[in-house]
Amino acid sequence: MKMHCNLGERGYDILLERGCLSHLKDVMDVNRRYFIISDDGVPKELIMLVRSQLQEANMYIFQQGEASKNIDVYQTCLKMMLQKKFTRNDCVLAIGGGVVGDLAGFVASTYMRGIDFINIPTTTLAQIDSSIGGKVAIDMMGIKNCVGSFWQPRLVLIDPEVLNTLPQRHFFNGLVEALKAGLIQDKTLFELFEQDDYLEHLDEILERSLEVKRKVVEADEKEMGLRKILNFGHTIGHGIESALHFDGYYHGECVGLGMIAILDDQDIQQRTIQVLEKMGCPTCVDIETDDVCQYLANDKKSKGSMITIVQVPTIGDARLKDIPIEDLRQIAKEVCK
Repeated sequence: MKMHCNLGERGYDILLERGCLSHLKDVMDVNRRYFIISDDGVPKELIMLVRSQLQEANMYIFQQGEASKNIDVYQTCLKMMLQKKFTRNDCVLAIGGGVVGDLAGFVASTYMRGIDFINIPTTTLAQIDSSIGGKVAIDMMGIKNCVGSFWQPRLVLIDPEVLNTLPQRHFFNGLVEALKAGLIQDKTLFELFEQDDYLEHLDEILERSLEVKRKVVEADEKEMGLRKILNFGHTIGHGIESALHFDGYYHGECVGLGMIAILDDQDIQQRTIQVLEKMGCPTCVDIETDDVCQYLANDKKSKGSMITIVQVPTIGDARLKDIPIEDLRQIAKEVCK
């Protein structure tokens, strides 16, 4: 299945197809010069499968984890590309999860004032959410994604077969973003998760999640309004991630906690908790509320003493609301022990 993210000259195709990574010459230009960026959590066999089909490619593989999404790794990539004399006609190729895509995209957005990049997401989280939309970034001073830009990929290749290599916890961590997509814009998608056989509908879950994000990004590429609904659960979620120094809980798990906290309809909240528990995701965290709240003022959605949050009064209908940052302290207590 192919969909197109219609952003004019910045538009690109998103190919969702089992086995597509085995025949790259049919879906992308394999004769370009590529700089592959990946991490050591991606199976070597997968990286070499891609590399073997390209005419020319250099590679940089960094240590897996959010802690590597930093200025040092970013600079290393740029230095290697300069040393190898990459030009504006060449292309960055990301193979990995959200961390790889964010960092590789930011490298591409700034090298020679911007070169092409292609995203091959290998985790549930990246296939569902972070591989499309053009948000690229690195972390700094313990603050997630505080240095970044908007830089759309030229192509996104999604092969659900690669998800078979993921540990179970990583797999379900990514599905939280699909659950979020259902809550904010697709009631049918949310209800899929409530079925006992929801994993048998994985391709539909991927497709519906991508459709939600594609439509929102097309309507609001630079996050001036509507696109902010994609941040549902992320404000408190990012605060938890930062307070834990990106250690112990995965991104999707923290977003799930943020969604529980922000939902004020008890029925929707309980239904969401039941789905998260079914996926083995945490529904509370042993951390002080103050430790989480100290990071909220640095959130990109904050405006002075106010911050924009996303609420879901009914499933499939997200609303934006400005509240005092201080009010988030009470909200965060919903999930902080």
